[in-house]
Amino acid sequence: MKKQLYLLFLLACVLNINAQNNIEQVALKTSLVKPQKITKIKEGHYLIDFGRAFFGTVQIKAKNTQNDPISFHLGEKLENPNKIDRNPGGTIRYRNATVDTLTEGQLTTVKLVPYKRNTTGAAILMPDNIGAIIPFRYCEIENLKIPIDAIEIWQKAIHYKFNDDASYFSSSNAILDSIWNLCKHTIKATSFTGYYVDGDRERIPYEADAYINQLSHYSVDNEYTMARRTNDYFMNNPTWPTEWLLHTVLMFHLDYMYTGDLEPLKKHYENLKLKTLMELERADGLISSKSPKLNKAFISKLGFKNPNTKIKDIIDWPPAQKDTGWKLATEEGERDGYEIVDTNTAVNAFYYYNLKLMAEIAGFLDKKEDATLFQNKAAITKKTINEKFLDKSKGFYIDGEGSSNSSLHGNMLPLAFDLVPEKYVKTVTSFIKSRGMACSVYGSQYLLEGLFKNNEALYGSELITNTKGDRNWWNMIKIGSTMALEAWDMKYKPNADWNHAWGTAPLNIVTRYMWGIKPKTPGFKIAEIKPQLGELTFSKIKVPTLNGMIYAEYETGKKKEAIYKIELPNTMEAEFILPDATCKVMLNDKKIKSNKTSFTLKGGKNIIKLKY
Repeated sequence: MKKQLYLLFLLACVLNINAQNNIEQVALKTSLVKPQKITKIKEGHYLIDFGRAFFGTVQIKAKNTQNDPISFHLGEKLENPNKIDRNPGGTIRYRNATVDTLTEGQLTTVKLVPYKRNTTGAAILMPDNIGAIIPFRYCEIENLKIPIDAIEIWQKAIHYKFNDDASYFSSSNAILDSIWNLCKHTIKATSFTGYYVDGDRERIPYEADAYINQLSHYSVDNEYTMARRTNDYFMNNPTWPTEWLLHTVLMFHLDYMYTGDLEPLKKHYENLKLKTLMELERADGLISSKSPKLNKAFISKLGFKNPNTKIKDIIDWPPAQKDTGWKLATEEGERDGYEIVDTNTAVNAFYYYNLKLMAEIAGFLDKKEDATLFQNKAAITKKTINEKFLDKSKGFYIDGEGSSNSSLHGNMLPLAFDLVPEKYVKTVTSFIKSRGMACSVYGSQYLLEGLFKNNEALYGSELITNTKGDRNWWNMIKIGSTMALEAWDMKYKPNADWNHAWGTAPLNIVTRYMWGIKPKTPGFKIAEIKPQLGELTFSKIKVPTLNGMIYAEYETGKKKEAIYKIELPNTMEAEFILPDATCKVMLNDKKIKSNKTSFTLKGGKNIIKLKY
């Protein structure tokens, strides 16, 4: 009963978002994917493997006519090597359909029955000319009376425009390569609505999902309209978790850094100020979703259609067993036992980061008074967080005001958002490392960011490539998915799906932190390249930008030598930050002064040799 009430509450929250108002019509692409393998099970019964899951259906062209009905089974998961799982559990997809006849020379598309939940209410609807689609990799055909060679069959994949050649990555670690490719495919395949949606269960944009999707998308393609469309959507269609709202500023700031286009910031500046939730701020600079200021009037100002919407702290997903009613593998859900108090560390870490980015946004827009205001607010909030939530006797953070508990989340978010005083970085990172991967696939984005930003790249890389147990990306591949899962495994979220772009943290972490390639100035006029490649002996990467592609290669030499070959677009410069300041450096056969920790790369080819 508790689970049912909880699900009804969630449904009520999302249905108040009238998502089909002002939804832009999106031009989607169709790719026809040929089978990778066809297995004959028995006469007239075949299993077809298309290699990877896409959202779509099946299209057939017959050389001969068959008037008898044919049964088609489409699914993401196998029950055994020769059978699609008809009851895969959670929101893993399976659909059965019948085609009455195949006519010689005629294209036939298998018509699927839509799922009610992802085709009503707040869901982003597919265009009428596309119809119902599902994510699937496999197709079983039964009662095929004509020879299998007498039909051509394709996976009719629906997706937004995507340049497969805009990016690549390879390295000396085959596990890392496989995970990166899994994540890249996820970004393309989950673009099927033209918006960043949560996955197939709901097909609803959520800010936290969308931000990680955007980070990963911008790392593999210089196509920005899908993110722009999604960002615009959130202005009038926010979602109810406190931390989700606090991702809005992050998305707009990221877009400006990659595109250099001020128009979205100008257009939505006042709304972005609202989305920081600074109107809830106390005198000491902290906010709380329990504040009396979070009233119906403010909820309406935030963009909610229903002023009775309950804004609630979530702190990772899924929440605890007591909140969901699900029988979870860990009773605390993915929270690592985080104690949600009224004024807590996680929410205020997000709030601080919003203030910090809003100061930059105000500066970009030449709003000097606002820039100063946000800088001052950020300084006060940072000071209060470290005075009230940093347990200096232990050297790490508690979960919030009145709590004595410390969790991964209460520490990884301050670390990721640059809140931790230098004196306590070591003790905070030590605590974080003691918790392992005690967060969800969503939370891992901030865990990994914090580690890579604070000289823990080796441990961060180990988390990404870990193959032991099931709380890792290798488990997603091992159980048979070709896209990132919503959760580490079904036992951690019983209604999870196999197509969630918020699980693609390794992709953007590899690009933005392991290779360290990201914009230093808006529009990527100047790039930053700060490699932290750890134990890799070689690697290649291609990173798309608004100004062209960045190509980079790395290999270790025999005599404690590392060589980087970096090619920049002619209109771009880059700051190359040394991974080790103690090494001797040659740039294009010229010695770099030993006291430098960084230097400038010009457009064109650059060869950097480091000797240790």
